[in-house]
Amino acid sequence: MKEKHIAKKGEIVKVSGPLVVAKEMSGSKMYDVVRVGNPGLIGEIIEMKGELAAIQVYEDTAGIGPKEPVVPTYKPLSVELGPGLIEAIFDGIQRPLSVIAKETGAFIERGINVASLNREKKWDFNPLKKQGDKVEEGDVLGTVRETPLLIHKIMVPFGVSGTIANIEKGTFTIEQPIAVIKNDKGEKIEIKMYHTWPVRKPRPYKQKLAPNEVLSTGQRVIDTFFPIAKGGTACVPGPFGSGKTVIQHQLAKWADAEVIVYIGCGERGNEMTDVLIEFPELKDPRTGKPLMQRTTLIANTSNMPVAAREASVYTGITIGEYFRDMGYSVAVMADSTSRWAEAMREISGRMEEMPGEEGYPAYLSTRIAEFYERAGKVICLGSEKRKGTLSVIGAVSPPGGDLSDPVVQATLRVVKVFWSLEDKLAFKRHFPAISWLNSYSLYKESLEKSIAKAISHQYVEDSKFAMRLLQEEAELEEIVRLVGIDALSPNERLIMEGARSIREDFLHQNAFHEIDTFTSLEKQSIMLSIVLHYYKRAVEALKKGVELNKLIDMPIREKIARLKFIEEDKDLSSIHSVKKEIDAAFDSLEQEEK
Repeated sequence: MKEKHIAKKGEIVKVSGPLVVAKEMSGSKMYDVVRVGNPGLIGEIIEMKGELAAIQVYEDTAGIGPKEPVVPTYKPLSVELGPGLIEAIFDGIQRPLSVIAKETGAFIERGINVASLNREKKWDFNPLKKQGDKVEEGDVLGTVRETPLLIHKIMVPFGVSGTIANIEKGTFTIEQPIAVIKNDKGEKIEIKMYHTWPVRKPRPYKQKLAPNEVLSTGQRVIDTFFPIAKGGTACVPGPFGSGKTVIQHQLAKWADAEVIVYIGCGERGNEMTDVLIEFPELKDPRTGKPLMQRTTLIANTSNMPVAAREASVYTGITIGEYFRDMGYSVAVMADSTSRWAEAMREISGRMEEMPGEEGYPAYLSTRIAEFYERAGKVICLGSEKRKGTLSVIGAVSPPGGDLSDPVVQATLRVVKVFWSLEDKLAFKRHFPAISWLNSYSLYKESLEKSIAKAISHQYVEDSKFAMRLLQEEAELEEIVRLVGIDALSPNERLIMEGARSIREDFLHQNAFHEIDTFTSLEKQSIMLSIVLHYYKRAVEALKKGVELNKLIDMPIREKIARLKFIEEDKDLSSIHSVKKEIDAAFDSLEQEEK
């Protein structure tokens, strides 16, 4: 086999943008990586017809022509998994952009070949196993302190098991062996701190479990009404300017996950720049350390080659699975999967495949489902029975905000949480612009026990009550539009006021305000209970004959509106005291009426 691999070299017969067709490619397989043309551009075989191979090239093909060589590697597109992933920023095929910037400047030079992980940096390895111990695939051999926020667990690679013949404590590069395992056949296998994994192949696990823990995000509209589970999937579709990227940034910053993988897939370069500038400065609310110390960034901006968008999504999810296998809670943000789908459409069109709906390939739904199905809560490989979770949140950018777009529909068929962004809310400056009437979470019922245990059963009940109030407001708004607000009874006017308080004092959240940007579940619970307490006391007062205008114009409402700006780290008793002030204000008003 090796002789055939060394001898074979293909030849370009056609170049069509990012698609290259090469002949004399027998011996290669689907999804093998090849080096294309004289510059040695990275490409991946996506179709085989006899000896002809269709190759999607992950770099600019300008100047490449027929008769130039194509060199097979006979290996699938893979990522390197080991210490050095956190705090790094990679392109779509896991080339470190900081290293490339030092070598070639601000723009990526074509055909550049850079190792994904630093080969020279030394890491302190602390063994957890000793010589003579029996190990199986997935067992943790030892740990490396990668950042102050993350301990990197070095695991036995997939397909390896046996007895530890040698294991060393010390400082090593990722290329140096840290252990030797003797398998059942008597073969000695050297274990390094890193290994490679094909991006299109899901990493194995022992068992998939039902997601039943809430992934708190610090965003009130999400956590209270449309929560996502750890190991769950969510979709954020919305038109231009409705705040998809800001939502993704907020989730990446504040989600209750130990590791964040942020994939900028075909988005504007300045948005990725914002992430790079912001994250090192922002502090994790749970630890006080910079957020970048638990984050990996995949940057494939809109000016980068289109084919690499497809790879970037798989690169990101594979890195996410790797940290999940260590037993961590991982959240992957993909912004945006529409750009990924557009890349598929372009390649499919150049291959002259039969188009499906709106020109997308017929396999669009399958690819999207395969991607989201890699999320989940699992029992990881290994004898320790670790549990890990991988949550996937994808933004979708349908043209004109059209939710009947094939990418949105294909995504909604597989995800369980739908956060519908509306331009109407965005134009009213209501952010996050998530529609409380169109969005849903299929995890909500299964998470109620988890939320009630973590916070309180009252919070769950308050959430349901508030949603009913918002739905009643929507129905009353239709009447107001037709015949005016004077047609409403005082009770109905009060419903409108209660719902307005929920919208403005609770759901509205400023992503750029130092305090309001993040709200813990505990504070959300107290805030909502106070907003609803005002409404319930107002209903009682109205029954006792208090005038509606007096209830609407109560000075205490100003204090309710400012609850969101009370700092988290201060004693929340100052928020609790507002409830007593509301009672005192209503008691006084009711006394006046008597």
